[in-house]
Amino acid sequence: MSYADLATLARRAGAELAAGDSPAACPLALVAVKSTASLAVILACLAARRPLLLLSPELGEEALAALARRANVRAVLTVSDTWFERGPLLPAEAPEGLPDDTALILTTSGSTGLPKLVPVSGQAIDSFAQWAGAQFALDAGTRVLNYAPLNFDLCLLDIWATLRHGGCVVPVAADRAVDGTYLRRLLRDTEPQVIQAVPLLFRLLTEATDAEASEAPFESVRDLILTGDHTPQAVRARLPRAFPEARLHNIYGCTETNDSMLHTFMPEEAAEAGTLPLGRPLPGVAIRLLDGDREVPGAGTGELIVSTPFQATGYLADDRSPERFERHGDRAWYRTGDLVERDAAGQLRLLGRTDFQVKVRGVRVGLEEVERVLNAHEGVAEAAVIALPDDEASKVLHAFVRPVVGAGLTALRLRAHCAAHLSRLAIPSRFHLVDDPLPVGPTGKTDRRRLEEKLTTT
Repeated sequence: MSYADLATLARRAGAELAAGDSPAACPLALVAVKSTASLAVILACLAARRPLLLLSPELGEEALAALARRANVRAVLTVSDTWFERGPLLPAEAPEGLPDDTALILTTSGSTGLPKLVPVSGQAIDSFAQWAGAQFALDAGTRVLNYAPLNFDLCLLDIWATLRHGGCVVPVAADRAVDGTYLRRLLRDTEPQVIQAVPLLFRLLTEATDAEASEAPFESVRDLILTGDHTPQAVRARLPRAFPEARLHNIYGCTETNDSMLHTFMPEEAAEAGTLPLGRPLPGVAIRLLDGDREVPGAGTGELIVSTPFQATGYLADDRSPERFERHGDRAWYRTGDLVERDAAGQLRLLGRTDFQVKVRGVRVGLEEVERVLNAHEGVAEAAVIALPDDEASKVLHAFVRPVVGAGLTALRLRAHCAAHLSRLAIPSRFHLVDDPLPVGPTGKTDRRRLEEKLTTT
């Protein structure tokens, strides 16, 4: 689709949205199915400076309705076939606390309950698009793969920064996002130059490529960006062979702040590093470490606190904002909930989520560290660890592991591997070897709640 065609669609969408409904400060909501009609709606709202709440198509009806009520939306838009439909107009007012410059309202993953609403200003989007364009040389004709769902913050680079600089967006069909053969063929046909995605995409691509020993590498890619979660070492080690011309980057960020740090690394580090550093702060970004309420000034461990030019200043209509957002000096800061370690050289490494820390017989264990050890085993395709209540030990660790085909992996071998790298109490009590890929949520991260349900319902 040309820019002229997309502009025509956006003008049509804007005219239809304005008809019979005078502009107001209250947002509209869009169930963000990935389509040209959805892009047209978003562009129309951006042009009219009307806040737009982007809702995941994966949300259930009750969750969708609850978020729409919380944001005081004027109407919920849905996409059907080739165009959109507007639901009934609602007697809404601008929600309390909505910043004047709000352009988009994103949602968090909802892994701990109903997703939180994150207002993103037009200024924040513009600042981010300028940084991304310069960092990844986005210009007219640059082809950028869009793997993330349309409501996900990664689209600020994949779609909006790309269009801002005249590039070409190559969307991955939502219903084919876990089909490795389709993904490989899409890359062959479209030859993207920039790919940003969560680890799931790179695992699917490298596994599909490994299955075809004669498959040629993806030489069009010049920038490969890992984001969203820890990419297992076994997956990283295969990236230089699959993308021989690409610069490799690890980006750290979250929905509330957008991208915060960037680490560019060489093939040797991809293969050898157990975990990649988070990197250096982007221009205009400041970071702090807190151990409880105590500032960690140099080397040490603490919760990562971030301030960026691209961030929200609070959740919308949510009393949890003071827990995460604060003023310090002349800046707004966000408490990420990520536990990091800073070395003497100032390099940061992610240890895990503060809310993924559990106690086993009184000893604190990081679930993500156990997962990293498991994923480092050459016979493991993917692994996830959950903790369930236990009367005696407080928590019992369960590891779900999908072995590499033909690896001959057993629970005994996994236990021995963990014993060589973890303390005794961090070794999972149960190993569940599975044949099918582990369940993932809309953002491509492992859905731990579905794993818990699998155990508690059997």
